[in-house]
Amino acid sequence: MDTLHLPQPMAAQINEDKASHAHWTVTPIEEEQEAADPWDMPELKDTGVPWSALDTKGKVLRVLVSVGKFILLLGFLYMFICSLDILSSAFQLVGGKAAGDIFQDNTVLSNPLAGLVIGVLVTLLVQSSSTSSSIVVSMVSSGLLTVQLAVPIIMGTNIGTSVTNTLVAMTQAGDRSTFRRAFAGATVHDFFNWLSVLVLLPLEVATGYLYVVTKLIIDSFKIESGEAPDLLNVITDILTESIIQLDQSVISGIATGDPEARNKSLIKKWCQTFTNSTLMNVTVPGPENCTSPSLCWFDGNYTFTLKNISETYNVQRCKHLFVNVNLPDLAVGLILLALSLLVLCSCLILIVKLLNSMLKGQVAAVIKKILNTDFPFPFGWVTGYIAILVGAGMTFIVQSSSVFTSAITPLVGIGVISIERAYPLSLGSNIGTTTTAILAAMASPGDTLANALQIALVHFLFNISGIILWYPIPFTRVPIRLAKSLGNITASYRWFAAIYIIFFFFVLPLFIFSLSLAGWQVLVGVGAPLVVILIIIIVINTLQKWKPGCLPAALRSWDFLPLWAHSLAPWDKVVGVITTKCCCCCKCCQISADDQEPSDKEPVGNNNTEVYDNPAMSAEKEVENEINLELKILKMTKL
Repeated sequence: MDTLHLPQPMAAQINEDKASHAHWTVTPIEEEQEAADPWDMPELKDTGVPWSALDTKGKVLRVLVSVGKFILLLGFLYMFICSLDILSSAFQLVGGKAAGDIFQDNTVLSNPLAGLVIGVLVTLLVQSSSTSSSIVVSMVSSGLLTVQLAVPIIMGTNIGTSVTNTLVAMTQAGDRSTFRRAFAGATVHDFFNWLSVLVLLPLEVATGYLYVVTKLIIDSFKIESGEAPDLLNVITDILTESIIQLDQSVISGIATGDPEARNKSLIKKWCQTFTNSTLMNVTVPGPENCTSPSLCWFDGNYTFTLKNISETYNVQRCKHLFVNVNLPDLAVGLILLALSLLVLCSCLILIVKLLNSMLKGQVAAVIKKILNTDFPFPFGWVTGYIAILVGAGMTFIVQSSSVFTSAITPLVGIGVISIERAYPLSLGSNIGTTTTAILAAMASPGDTLANALQIALVHFLFNISGIILWYPIPFTRVPIRLAKSLGNITASYRWFAAIYIIFFFFVLPLFIFSLSLAGWQVLVGVGAPLVVILIIIIVINTLQKWKPGCLPAALRSWDFLPLWAHSLAPWDKVVGVITTKCCCCCKCCQISADDQEPSDKEPVGNNNTEVYDNPAMSAEKEVENEINLELKILKMTKL
């Protein structure tokens, strides 16, 4: 057979078309086929001059630059942690009193599902699981809430605190592959918490497992009151307390029904006070209100008794920016919210850029090898548990699981830490934050120590039970697979990440909470059919993937449904059109304001590509281009 040779210019043109076509046409399906593994961590190549090629001056300069970058990295990390603390304070100023009001409704809290949702919503409002947990401890200590009712709320705080690192991952949406890894690394924490609740909440309602075990622990040991340590707070409080200081007792007072707390400001004005108790004669409504029968006497229609009256004297004013500002809590909270978000996002972007410039060549290879390499056989299984201990220790040092998980999210995005390694680190952070809560509970007064410590142990045992469910056996590490699936979706449809956050952390909890307010009958009547439909869809999807022969021919795919009901592609086009129109309107307004003439020569397609660079939108066009290219080749090679 004769070998067919194309003319050189024609062959070059075809190869160029193919190369350019392969460069930018990547649909969600084609991407998985072309890439061996989209979750392979990229090589962080060293683009600079090799160390051996530098002279003495160049080596000294490189060392100084590296040290300077490291100091800058520590500074940005410090500002990042402080901005998270200020963000928590801002959310408490904006929604703290509303959170206290939510906790005050005991009729709703008697529903375990409502208690779970309230824990999620309150933690979202105050952006701090430790704050919401302290409110629960205050209510239990004051007798307004039993430990059994507090267990679902503690589970909810575990879910609510995982939204912070998910929001941090959104700042890396610029690069598709980086966003895939970052969002999956953040949501693996979410899926672990949701799956643990789906298993352990029904188990707790049916058996009281967490309550009974922690009660046995409390009754078995004589635990003396201790003092919670201050670790990283010693450093960060220097900056954060110079900006804002809050009176945490106000939210707890609203939750426990203190009428005076509702009129107080959350902004702390006096940092040093003196309380003096004096035994005084006071009038009471009746003899039953007397301190004791021996200290009760009557004078006409009045009943008198002796009581200790406490008076608080202000000694020293606080020293922070808003101590003398006459603004309502909401206004101060919104100001701090905007500033903290600006600082947080700026620090995160700068941290990622610094890490990208520092983690190159041999440094990157060493760090990636240390973080992601398993121990040699047969001790490879130990590596994950070491990572859990590291995550717990680091979280104990920074005293916030949100800070730790938010710090490792950019590292997952740029490819320094794998998803498989980020998962045990996140599990360890859950344990670390509970150990801090246990030590804080041990600082409680003697009369409330048992209940406070039991709630902290409930949080600890919940996370330990979740780890036992979803980590030891590789097959049970479902959160990793779910996070990767979500990462693939959000890499192709980046707008879906916002839909995920809004739905799972706001819409779904509010929907369940609304049904809980309507009563058990409405909750079961509306929720049960939805749960059954969801289970059926999951079962059919599983059978379609693994055992399609077990299904009828019509159910072996979802093609019988409209395309918008089983594919995100039509919705992606709608989002693209809306985004394009909004950007065009903004651009037209700007041109009109600058008295510039609109350019009619620019093609519409180019504008769409610039405004919304999503390959999934042009899937049909790409297929058509490829068919035309193949027909062109056939015509030119026709014998």
